[in-house]
Amino acid sequence: MGKYLNVGNAGFMAARKGTYIDKTGLITFINSTLGTKNKLTCVSRPRRFGKSFAAQMLCAYYDKSCDSRSLFDGLEIAKDPFFEKYLNQYDVIYLDITEFISDAFIKKKMQDVVIDLERRVIEELSNAYPDVERQNDLPNMLYSIAEATGNKFIFIIDEWDALFREVQHDAVLQEIYIKLLRGLFKNSGKTDKMIEAVYMTGILPIKKYGTQSAMSDFLEYTMTQPEPLEAFVGFTEQEVKALCANSELSFKDVQRWYDGYILGNNTHVYNPKSVIEAIRRKRIGNYWIQSETYESLRLYIELNRDGLKESIVQMLGGAHIKIDVTTFQNDMTTIKTRDDVLTLLVHLGYLAYDIDHKSVFIPNEEIGEHFVRAVTTGKQSKNKYKLKPPCILVYTKSRGLLFTGFHPIIYFPELTGVSTTLPL
Repeated sequence: MGKYLNVGNAGFMAARKGTYIDKTGLITFINSTLGTKNKLTCVSRPRRFGKSFAAQMLCAYYDKSCDSRSLFDGLEIAKDPFFEKYLNQYDVIYLDITEFISDAFIKKKMQDVVIDLERRVIEELSNAYPDVERQNDLPNMLYSIAEATGNKFIFIIDEWDALFREVQHDAVLQEIYIKLLRGLFKNSGKTDKMIEAVYMTGILPIKKYGTQSAMSDFLEYTMTQPEPLEAFVGFTEQEVKALCANSELSFKDVQRWYDGYILGNNTHVYNPKSVIEAIRRKRIGNYWIQSETYESLRLYIELNRDGLKESIVQMLGGAHIKIDVTTFQNDMTTIKTRDDVLTLLVHLGYLAYDIDHKSVFIPNEEIGEHFVRAVTTGKQSKNKYKLKPPCILVYTKSRGLLFTGFHPIIYFPELTGVSTTLPL
């Protein structure tokens, strides 16, 4: 058992001891991809939506260095006819990319983060397979092991996109990282021989260069195209109802505050972090705080491209805004239009996306509070709540009267469904 190779089942064991919602149906899906041309899976979802829990669950199931049978007793996967076939049968390489970034930052050698990742994993592989000649790069090391032993590997990569978020402007480092991933996971005979499956999870979809994906062999499941994995994005409505039934909170209050992400097949999804915190604390509140992420977006909001601020204010009043999500380049730097910003907000969890109507909206009260704070504390609205023209007044039944300072418009969308321009 190592730090990267076969990390064991301790993470999933800890999750099972707490309030656990059965998401082992994801294992059935990944099992269906093993050894096929569909074996490369990339799932993106916002922070605090259970990405790491899913990664730990998959590690516990596939890792051959441990016995996880008892951890899955009574769960959905235990009823699957292939449960025993794949349980604890593989060498699993688990990588949390944020760990490598943090270490490189401390050492002030960020340019070496990818080299360091390869070095550490190769070291563990050499110790586990001492009879296989050590190689200088990770793809060839894995291939040498596969050639010598016939063993295949399962990769589970958490926060795979962290370099694109934390080192946004280092295009050279990002390209080195993409080249490593391409070398490992290009659908080819070499990959087929050494890789049984890959599960990558992050916040952003795989970066596009122009109109092409940087790793086109991956099948992606995102906040704008989650099917058929929509039930694994967060807690479903039925799961939240079951949690509320055993708590002091009413489902209607939880629904009003945390519902709103409506994915494929009309699946209502709730933020797991917020729901669990509300139930644990026995109080409805705003538990989904990502101030550092939102601060990084404030620049785009203040630029007000294509009427972005006005769109946000309209959404605070309950409006759905039509957007084109296809122009977004899946990073936080190539932002050219209002639609790019709004699409980024979808992937970060601040907006919900209606795929049928190709529109975005503020999903619930919790997220609404973030937007109210954003539009009332920006550079152009330092004197918040003071009626100093030009000004927007937004009236909503649930949030009352909100003031911001951008245009001379008064909105009463929930009362009349129209906007009226008035001199203030």
